[in-house]
Amino acid sequence: MKKNSSSNTKKAETRKKIRREIRIQRNALDENFQTSAETDLSINFFQHESPTKNAAIGIYLHNDGELRTNLLIQSLWDKNIQVYLPVIHPFSGTSLLFQKYEKNSTMIQNRYAILEPKLNCYEICPIEQLDYLLMPLVAFDEHGNRLGMGGGYYDRTLANYYSQGWRKPKLIGLAHDCQKVSELPIEAWDVPLPAILTPTQYYQWCE
Repeated sequence: MKKNSSSNTKKAETRKKIRREIRIQRNALDENFQTSAETDLSINFFQHESPTKNAAIGIYLHNDGELRTNLLIQSLWDKNIQVYLPVIHPFSGTSLLFQKYEKNSTMIQNRYAILEPKLNCYEICPIEQLDYLLMPLVAFDEHGNRLGMGGGYYDRTLANYYSQGWRKPKLIGLAHDCQKVSELPIEAWDVPLPAILTPTQYYQWCE
C-alpha cells in the first residue's frame, strides 16, 4: 500500500511539474508568435477537416497563453458553422455544458475569470450532438494523451465518450507545438484524444 501511495504521489508531482513548465513556455510566446500561430491554426484546421454548413463545433476562448482561437471562430462563423463555448454546469459545478456563441452573445466571467456565454438553456447543445469538440490542453504526448489544467472538467464531461461508443463529437485537441512531450504520466480518468492540431501539425491516432 505504501509503495502504491508513493507511486501515485510521484505521478502527481510529475504531472504538476510538466503542467508548470509548459505553462511557462507558452506564456513566454510573444505577441507576433501568437498572432502567426493563430493564423496557421485556422489554415491547418480547414486543410484537414471539412465541417459541413450548419455543423456544430465546440471550442474555447483562449486563456493563460493557450493557442488563440479568435480567427478560427470567425472563420467558422463566415462559413455558417455554429459555434459553442463551454459553460461551467450551474448545478454540478464540475462539468461543462456547451452553449451557442454568436457575435452579440452576452458574456460573463466564470470562477476562473474566463469569459463564457450567460447561461440560456434554450441555446445549449448536448455534447453528443456536437460534430466537433476542439479542446484546450496544457500538454500532450506521442500517444494522444492529454494533460489539462487539473480541474477535470473535460474528463468528467467526456466520461461516457468511449464507454458508450459515441460517434460524435470528433475530439481534437488544440495546442502550440511546444506543448508536445514524449510521454505523460496518465491517470485512469484521463480521456485520450484521437487527434491533436497545432499550427504546423495534425496528429491522429486510432479511436
